[in-house]
Amino acid sequence: MLAAGLPSVAARAADAPVLGTYDVVVVGSGASGMTAALTAAGRGLSVLVVEKAPTFGGSAARSGAGIWLPNNAVILRAGVPDTPEKAAAYLSAVVGPDVPVARRQAFLDNGPRMLDFVMAHSPLGFRFMDGYSDYYPNLPGGMPNGRSIEPDQIDGNVLGAELARLNPAYLPVPAGMVVFSQDYKWLNLAAVSAKGLAVSAECLARGTAAALRGEKPLTMGQALAAGLRAGLLRAGVPLWLNSPLVDLVQEGGAVTGVVVEKDGARGVVRARRGVVIGSGGFEHNAEMRARYQRQPIGTAWSVGAKENTGDGIRAGQRAGAALALMEDAWWGPSIPLPGEPYFCLAERTLPGGLIVNGAGARFVNEAAPYSDVVHVMYEKDGGTGSHIPAWLIVDQNYRNKYLFKDVLPTIVFPDSWYEAGAAKKAWSWDALAGQIGVPAAALRATLNRFNAQAWNGTDPDFHRGDTAYDHYYTDPGVHPNSCLAPVWAPPFHAFKIVPGDLGTKGGIVTDARARALREDGSVIRGLWAAGNASAAVMGHSYAGAGSTIGPAMTFGYVAANDIADA
Repeated sequence: MLAAGLPSVAARAADAPVLGTYDVVVVGSGASGMTAALTAAGRGLSVLVVEKAPTFGGSAARSGAGIWLPNNAVILRAGVPDTPEKAAAYLSAVVGPDVPVARRQAFLDNGPRMLDFVMAHSPLGFRFMDGYSDYYPNLPGGMPNGRSIEPDQIDGNVLGAELARLNPAYLPVPAGMVVFSQDYKWLNLAAVSAKGLAVSAECLARGTAAALRGEKPLTMGQALAAGLRAGLLRAGVPLWLNSPLVDLVQEGGAVTGVVVEKDGARGVVRARRGVVIGSGGFEHNAEMRARYQRQPIGTAWSVGAKENTGDGIRAGQRAGAALALMEDAWWGPSIPLPGEPYFCLAERTLPGGLIVNGAGARFVNEAAPYSDVVHVMYEKDGGTGSHIPAWLIVDQNYRNKYLFKDVLPTIVFPDSWYEAGAAKKAWSWDALAGQIGVPAAALRATLNRFNAQAWNGTDPDFHRGDTAYDHYYTDPGVHPNSCLAPVWAPPFHAFKIVPGDLGTKGGIVTDARARALREDGSVIRGLWAAGNASAAVMGHSYAGAGSTIGPAMTFGYVAANDIADA
């Protein structure tokens, strides 16, 4: 099949006009692609970035932009007691044998160098996300206080007219405020916590100060994407929007360019030194998801950029690349709200709520890392519909205290949530059971057991609250366990939970130098891959906040340096 496809690529390349020749062509303008382009330009190479979307930034621009990078300069300056030995032990314990040691070590060695390079060649600075624990802090080398960083605030004016082409955020920051990812933990608690109220005031003060300075303040993924784009502008790197990849060009067994569609016509861009695929995953390709992943699955449950349909992965496969981890994704329990799913973080962790399956029973530690929760949903469901969908149940006491998505405490949820079947409300446990289709007696038994344990602050069934990570998105004013509170005050609310994701994590198999590999382990000359277009260095797991973006940027940097060093 692959051999049959290649002549058509050659034919397209021969017939199509040449749109340009560069040392490096980068496919995709997300975190991996722009970091690769910035690095290649910094090494003195001519670079072009081609982007399918009418905007730049991809999924990174939509994200909270946590970045997991052990031993980077930002966390070391903040006093984090990290060491290369701790980081290697932790990553080994988290990932296991799924990913070669050399590739894991390449990430650990190059991550700090990448960050230093990005800070030196763009307006980006970064902040330590103090207290955002590694996801498995009890494993060897785990850090209960975390290793994650996020972009510092930047002024969008640095982009000029290009700012209008920045992919919008998944969750817009409230008007007039400047909010960092780390702030959301406290904004959730603004109605019940003095610190939460103080953080809210600080966010507003930052916004006011920025407005008085005439700035367009950006944080999180908006800052990351804008900062990288600003670096490319300074370096004179062109970025073609609305220019989707059609295929790779191969000559003499090596990738020598790309076929793209630009201004409605196909053309070839030649790459003298190499092509880097950083085009994201395949989360919005229903056919690929049905082929590679477990059911039920839905493209509508992903918050990844809508243009991520696996174009780069499929082009790499046609060029002979092996694929791996295609069955997996950066999962998270999500509520299928009308218009766009909502990826649950704090909501399922805050005290006063629990998740039940179709039998009305708990089945997981609700505060566990989000990817783990969905893995459990799929493993226990087995295609039977018993655990997908599940239901997050909270009471009015919870609603009186905590922000839910962007709905303030005590405020009623939009009618559209109920009309879509994503939310239910009832004044008794039995009535709620009827609305969500679970046995009333089973739900009563589950809630009675959960409430008794919550009063004691223990969860012998699923160990909610046993790790530092469990306590990150919780209410420190709740004792004896900030993760647990009984569900007792009517009305009761239930929210449909499906296996959503931030993007898929399977793709082109690469080595420690980010070079694309064939099934036999041989290198495809001229082709590199990074980010969600490549099989994740995290394997089937998730080390900490930013385990998507940290490796994506790092292997973009590795790819560009490998090209420059050749």
